[in-house]
Amino acid sequence: MSTAIGNTALAYARVWHLVDARGQVLGRLGSQIAQTLMGKHKPIYDPASDCGDYVVVINAKHIEVTGRKRQQKLYRHHTQYMGGLKEISFERLQEKNPEKTIEKAVSGMLPKNRLRKVRLERLLVFPEAEHPYVENIIKRHDTKIPLATQPIE
Repeated sequence: MSTAIGNTALAYARVWHLVDARGQVLGRLGSQIAQTLMGKHKPIYDPASDCGDYVVVINAKHIEVTGRKRQQKLYRHHTQYMGGLKEISFERLQEKNPEKTIEKAVSGMLPKNRLRKVRLERLLVFPEAEHPYVENIIKRHDTKIPLATQPIE
């Protein structure tokens, strides 16, 4: 008897996960979200195929970081002009655009290949609890436990 699942549409069906970021640590939450976007929680996981799910993150404004990272962590980018290195602290980025902190954390945890951009398009981050995907959500997660193991009904 074969144990292969095959390329059926049901095996590759994308599920919508809702994650509440209120009070969660940024790095731990980011790694769990990255695994869900890659599809590592599915038995059909293949690094070369895109079999991950959608992840909707709410309450991004209320994410936590450990230690003194709130004041000390810096995000850098270059404008491609001479002397164009720009820096912004975690604290200022949280005030200005709280979605970016989660997006940057998850982006850094995904493999650096052609699928990275496609996987990040399935990450939807919202600063508060309101979001337009309420009817799509199938799994709601308490993120104090790993995303891949136990959904809360």
